[in-house]
Amino acid sequence: MYRNILVPLDGSPLAEEILPQVKELARLTGAQISLLRVALVHTFPGADPTERQVEATQKAYDYLEGLAEQLIKEGLKISTHVRYGHDAAEILDHARQEDIDLVAMSTHGRTGVGRWALGSVSERVLRHSPKPVLLTRAREATP
Repeated sequence: MYRNILVPLDGSPLAEEILPQVKELARLTGAQISLLRVALVHTFPGADPTERQVEATQKAYDYLEGLAEQLIKEGLKISTHVRYGHDAAEILDHARQEDIDLVAMSTHGRTGVGRWALGSVSERVLRHSPKPVLLTRAREATP
């Protein structure tokens, strides 16, 4: 059924809330979990963004490698991918280019002004994905 499940992560605990469901699905189907982190930095016009881009990309790799190490210890098949660009566009492009059977992600559940200002990556992925999408609504962290 599923051989390769794409899990886009933004580095937040809310985004990682999809992992228990994905781990269970991967165990049941023998699927590989492909972890994806999209990096992007904003700079002032005229400034050279190269150093910040390299730094953001390295942080993304470090984050994914740490997470992958934990998941591999649990006996799961993991691959990691870092792309540079805008979240939804890079997630969709990765899903089209790779052998992905399912995109699984948490939604932050923003509404109102927050959703208008920040947009909804999960909504754009859901609307435009060439592959099935599994969404779970992340719970707000309690203090």
